[in-house]
Amino acid sequence: MASEVFSKQKTIYLRKKHIGPSCKVFFSHDPIKIVRAKGQYMYNEKNEQYLDCINNVAHVGHSHPEVVSAGAKQMELLNTNSRFLHDNLVQYAQRLQATLPEKLSVCYFVNSGSEANDLALRLAWQYTGHKDIITLDNAYHGHVSSLINISPYKFHQLAQPEHSQHVHVAPSPDIYRGKYREDHPDPATAYADDVKDIIEKAHAKGCKIAAFIAESLQSCGGQVIPPVGYFQKVAQHVRKAGGIFIADEVQVGFGRVGTHFWAFQLQGEDFIPDIVTMGKPIGNGHPMSCVVTTREVAESFMSSGMDYFNTFGGNPVSCAIGLAVLDVIEKEDLQGNALRVGGYLTELLKKLKERHPLIGDIRGRGLFVGVELVKDWIKRTPATAEAQDVIYRLKDQRILLSADGPHRNVLKFKPPMCFSTADADLAVEKIDQILTDLENALGLCMSANKDSTNAHSKRKILEENGHEFLSNDTNDNQHTIKTNKRQRT
Repeated sequence: MASEVFSKQKTIYLRKKHIGPSCKVFFSHDPIKIVRAKGQYMYNEKNEQYLDCINNVAHVGHSHPEVVSAGAKQMELLNTNSRFLHDNLVQYAQRLQATLPEKLSVCYFVNSGSEANDLALRLAWQYTGHKDIITLDNAYHGHVSSLINISPYKFHQLAQPEHSQHVHVAPSPDIYRGKYREDHPDPATAYADDVKDIIEKAHAKGCKIAAFIAESLQSCGGQVIPPVGYFQKVAQHVRKAGGIFIADEVQVGFGRVGTHFWAFQLQGEDFIPDIVTMGKPIGNGHPMSCVVTTREVAESFMSSGMDYFNTFGGNPVSCAIGLAVLDVIEKEDLQGNALRVGGYLTELLKKLKERHPLIGDIRGRGLFVGVELVKDWIKRTPATAEAQDVIYRLKDQRILLSADGPHRNVLKFKPPMCFSTADADLAVEKIDQILTDLENALGLCMSANKDSTNAHSKRKILEENGHEFLSNDTNDNQHTIKTNKRQRT
């Protein structure tokens, strides 16, 4: 058992004294002190076990022995920079490239997702000669200045946000809460057309697009799954304007989605980004990341005349760890586990939705799943306070889950990839109990939501048959209906 140096209260005191106040902790009123972790479990100073449902950094499991051993063995031999030849660097680049489309063949190794995305912007600016970036609403791409500018998730939090004139924000392709929803006949085209409109407006002002950047699946934005075909259509518009497409896989890469190794591949084989960035799971907690791009983009970057050197990027220890992570994913079939357990978890949650009026939507791929809580199924009013209540009550049950999205009402599952069906059973059982207690306290019941849903369905049928409503009341008996003059005869 790991021992603690200070008491929990002393640790809290020293953190407040020496660590920046903007560096927040989970559960600030009673933070958890973690002293060790193994697999999908974390342990506090009392050796109490917590089920980790949120740590996508510890991709193959906390403290995986093969990853730890690979790093330790290489550290005993050598750790230096990439200006010297070393087989680990090229071996790892070769292994990583083999998971990607052939066109994406050139790697730049760095140390964090933020570094990777910052470098991706530099590559785009140099290759295109353009300046403007299109990003998605609620996106988060990193903490450095260049990325705060393209991360609405962050800059919307500022008291006086300063919006860069070179950054354009497109609607998040969210088919549950977004501009075009699940009942739209072609949301992929509709959302992509919004990007096209942004490009045209930018050109009218004399601006030129360097890149469109998007998380392959939005994480901080609320576990958003873009409709299939969206990326292809956006890429077509952006490339026609002289820009390139950057796929940010920092949160969702390395087999998490189950069916594919990279989340951008969910869009189809005909979509290949120009740049892919990766981080978090790449080193299972070791600080490393990577940018992979085409030979053409890489050659253009070199033509600037400035060498690119990163002191720690691609060092032998990091590459040894990266290789071990790839080995474990393959040996333990963790991509397959993500597909099986993720599917099992999603089905459990869908059954839960049938019993709980607070659950508005279940969405996800593999072990990347979101549960959106709402106060009303029709209005889709975010249940923000209730979501916070759920995660705090789960913490008391020693289950770690987070809530995110623009309204902080989406429960996020993104656990280590060794997460099991038993873990899924436990988490869903506890969520079921907590939601039942909350709904009883709030006086919510399924029949009210079902009545509301039925009223909405009847309303749609009437509208489709040429009627329009003068009242927004969801009680059918109180609706006032008039015949639409444009009704077809």
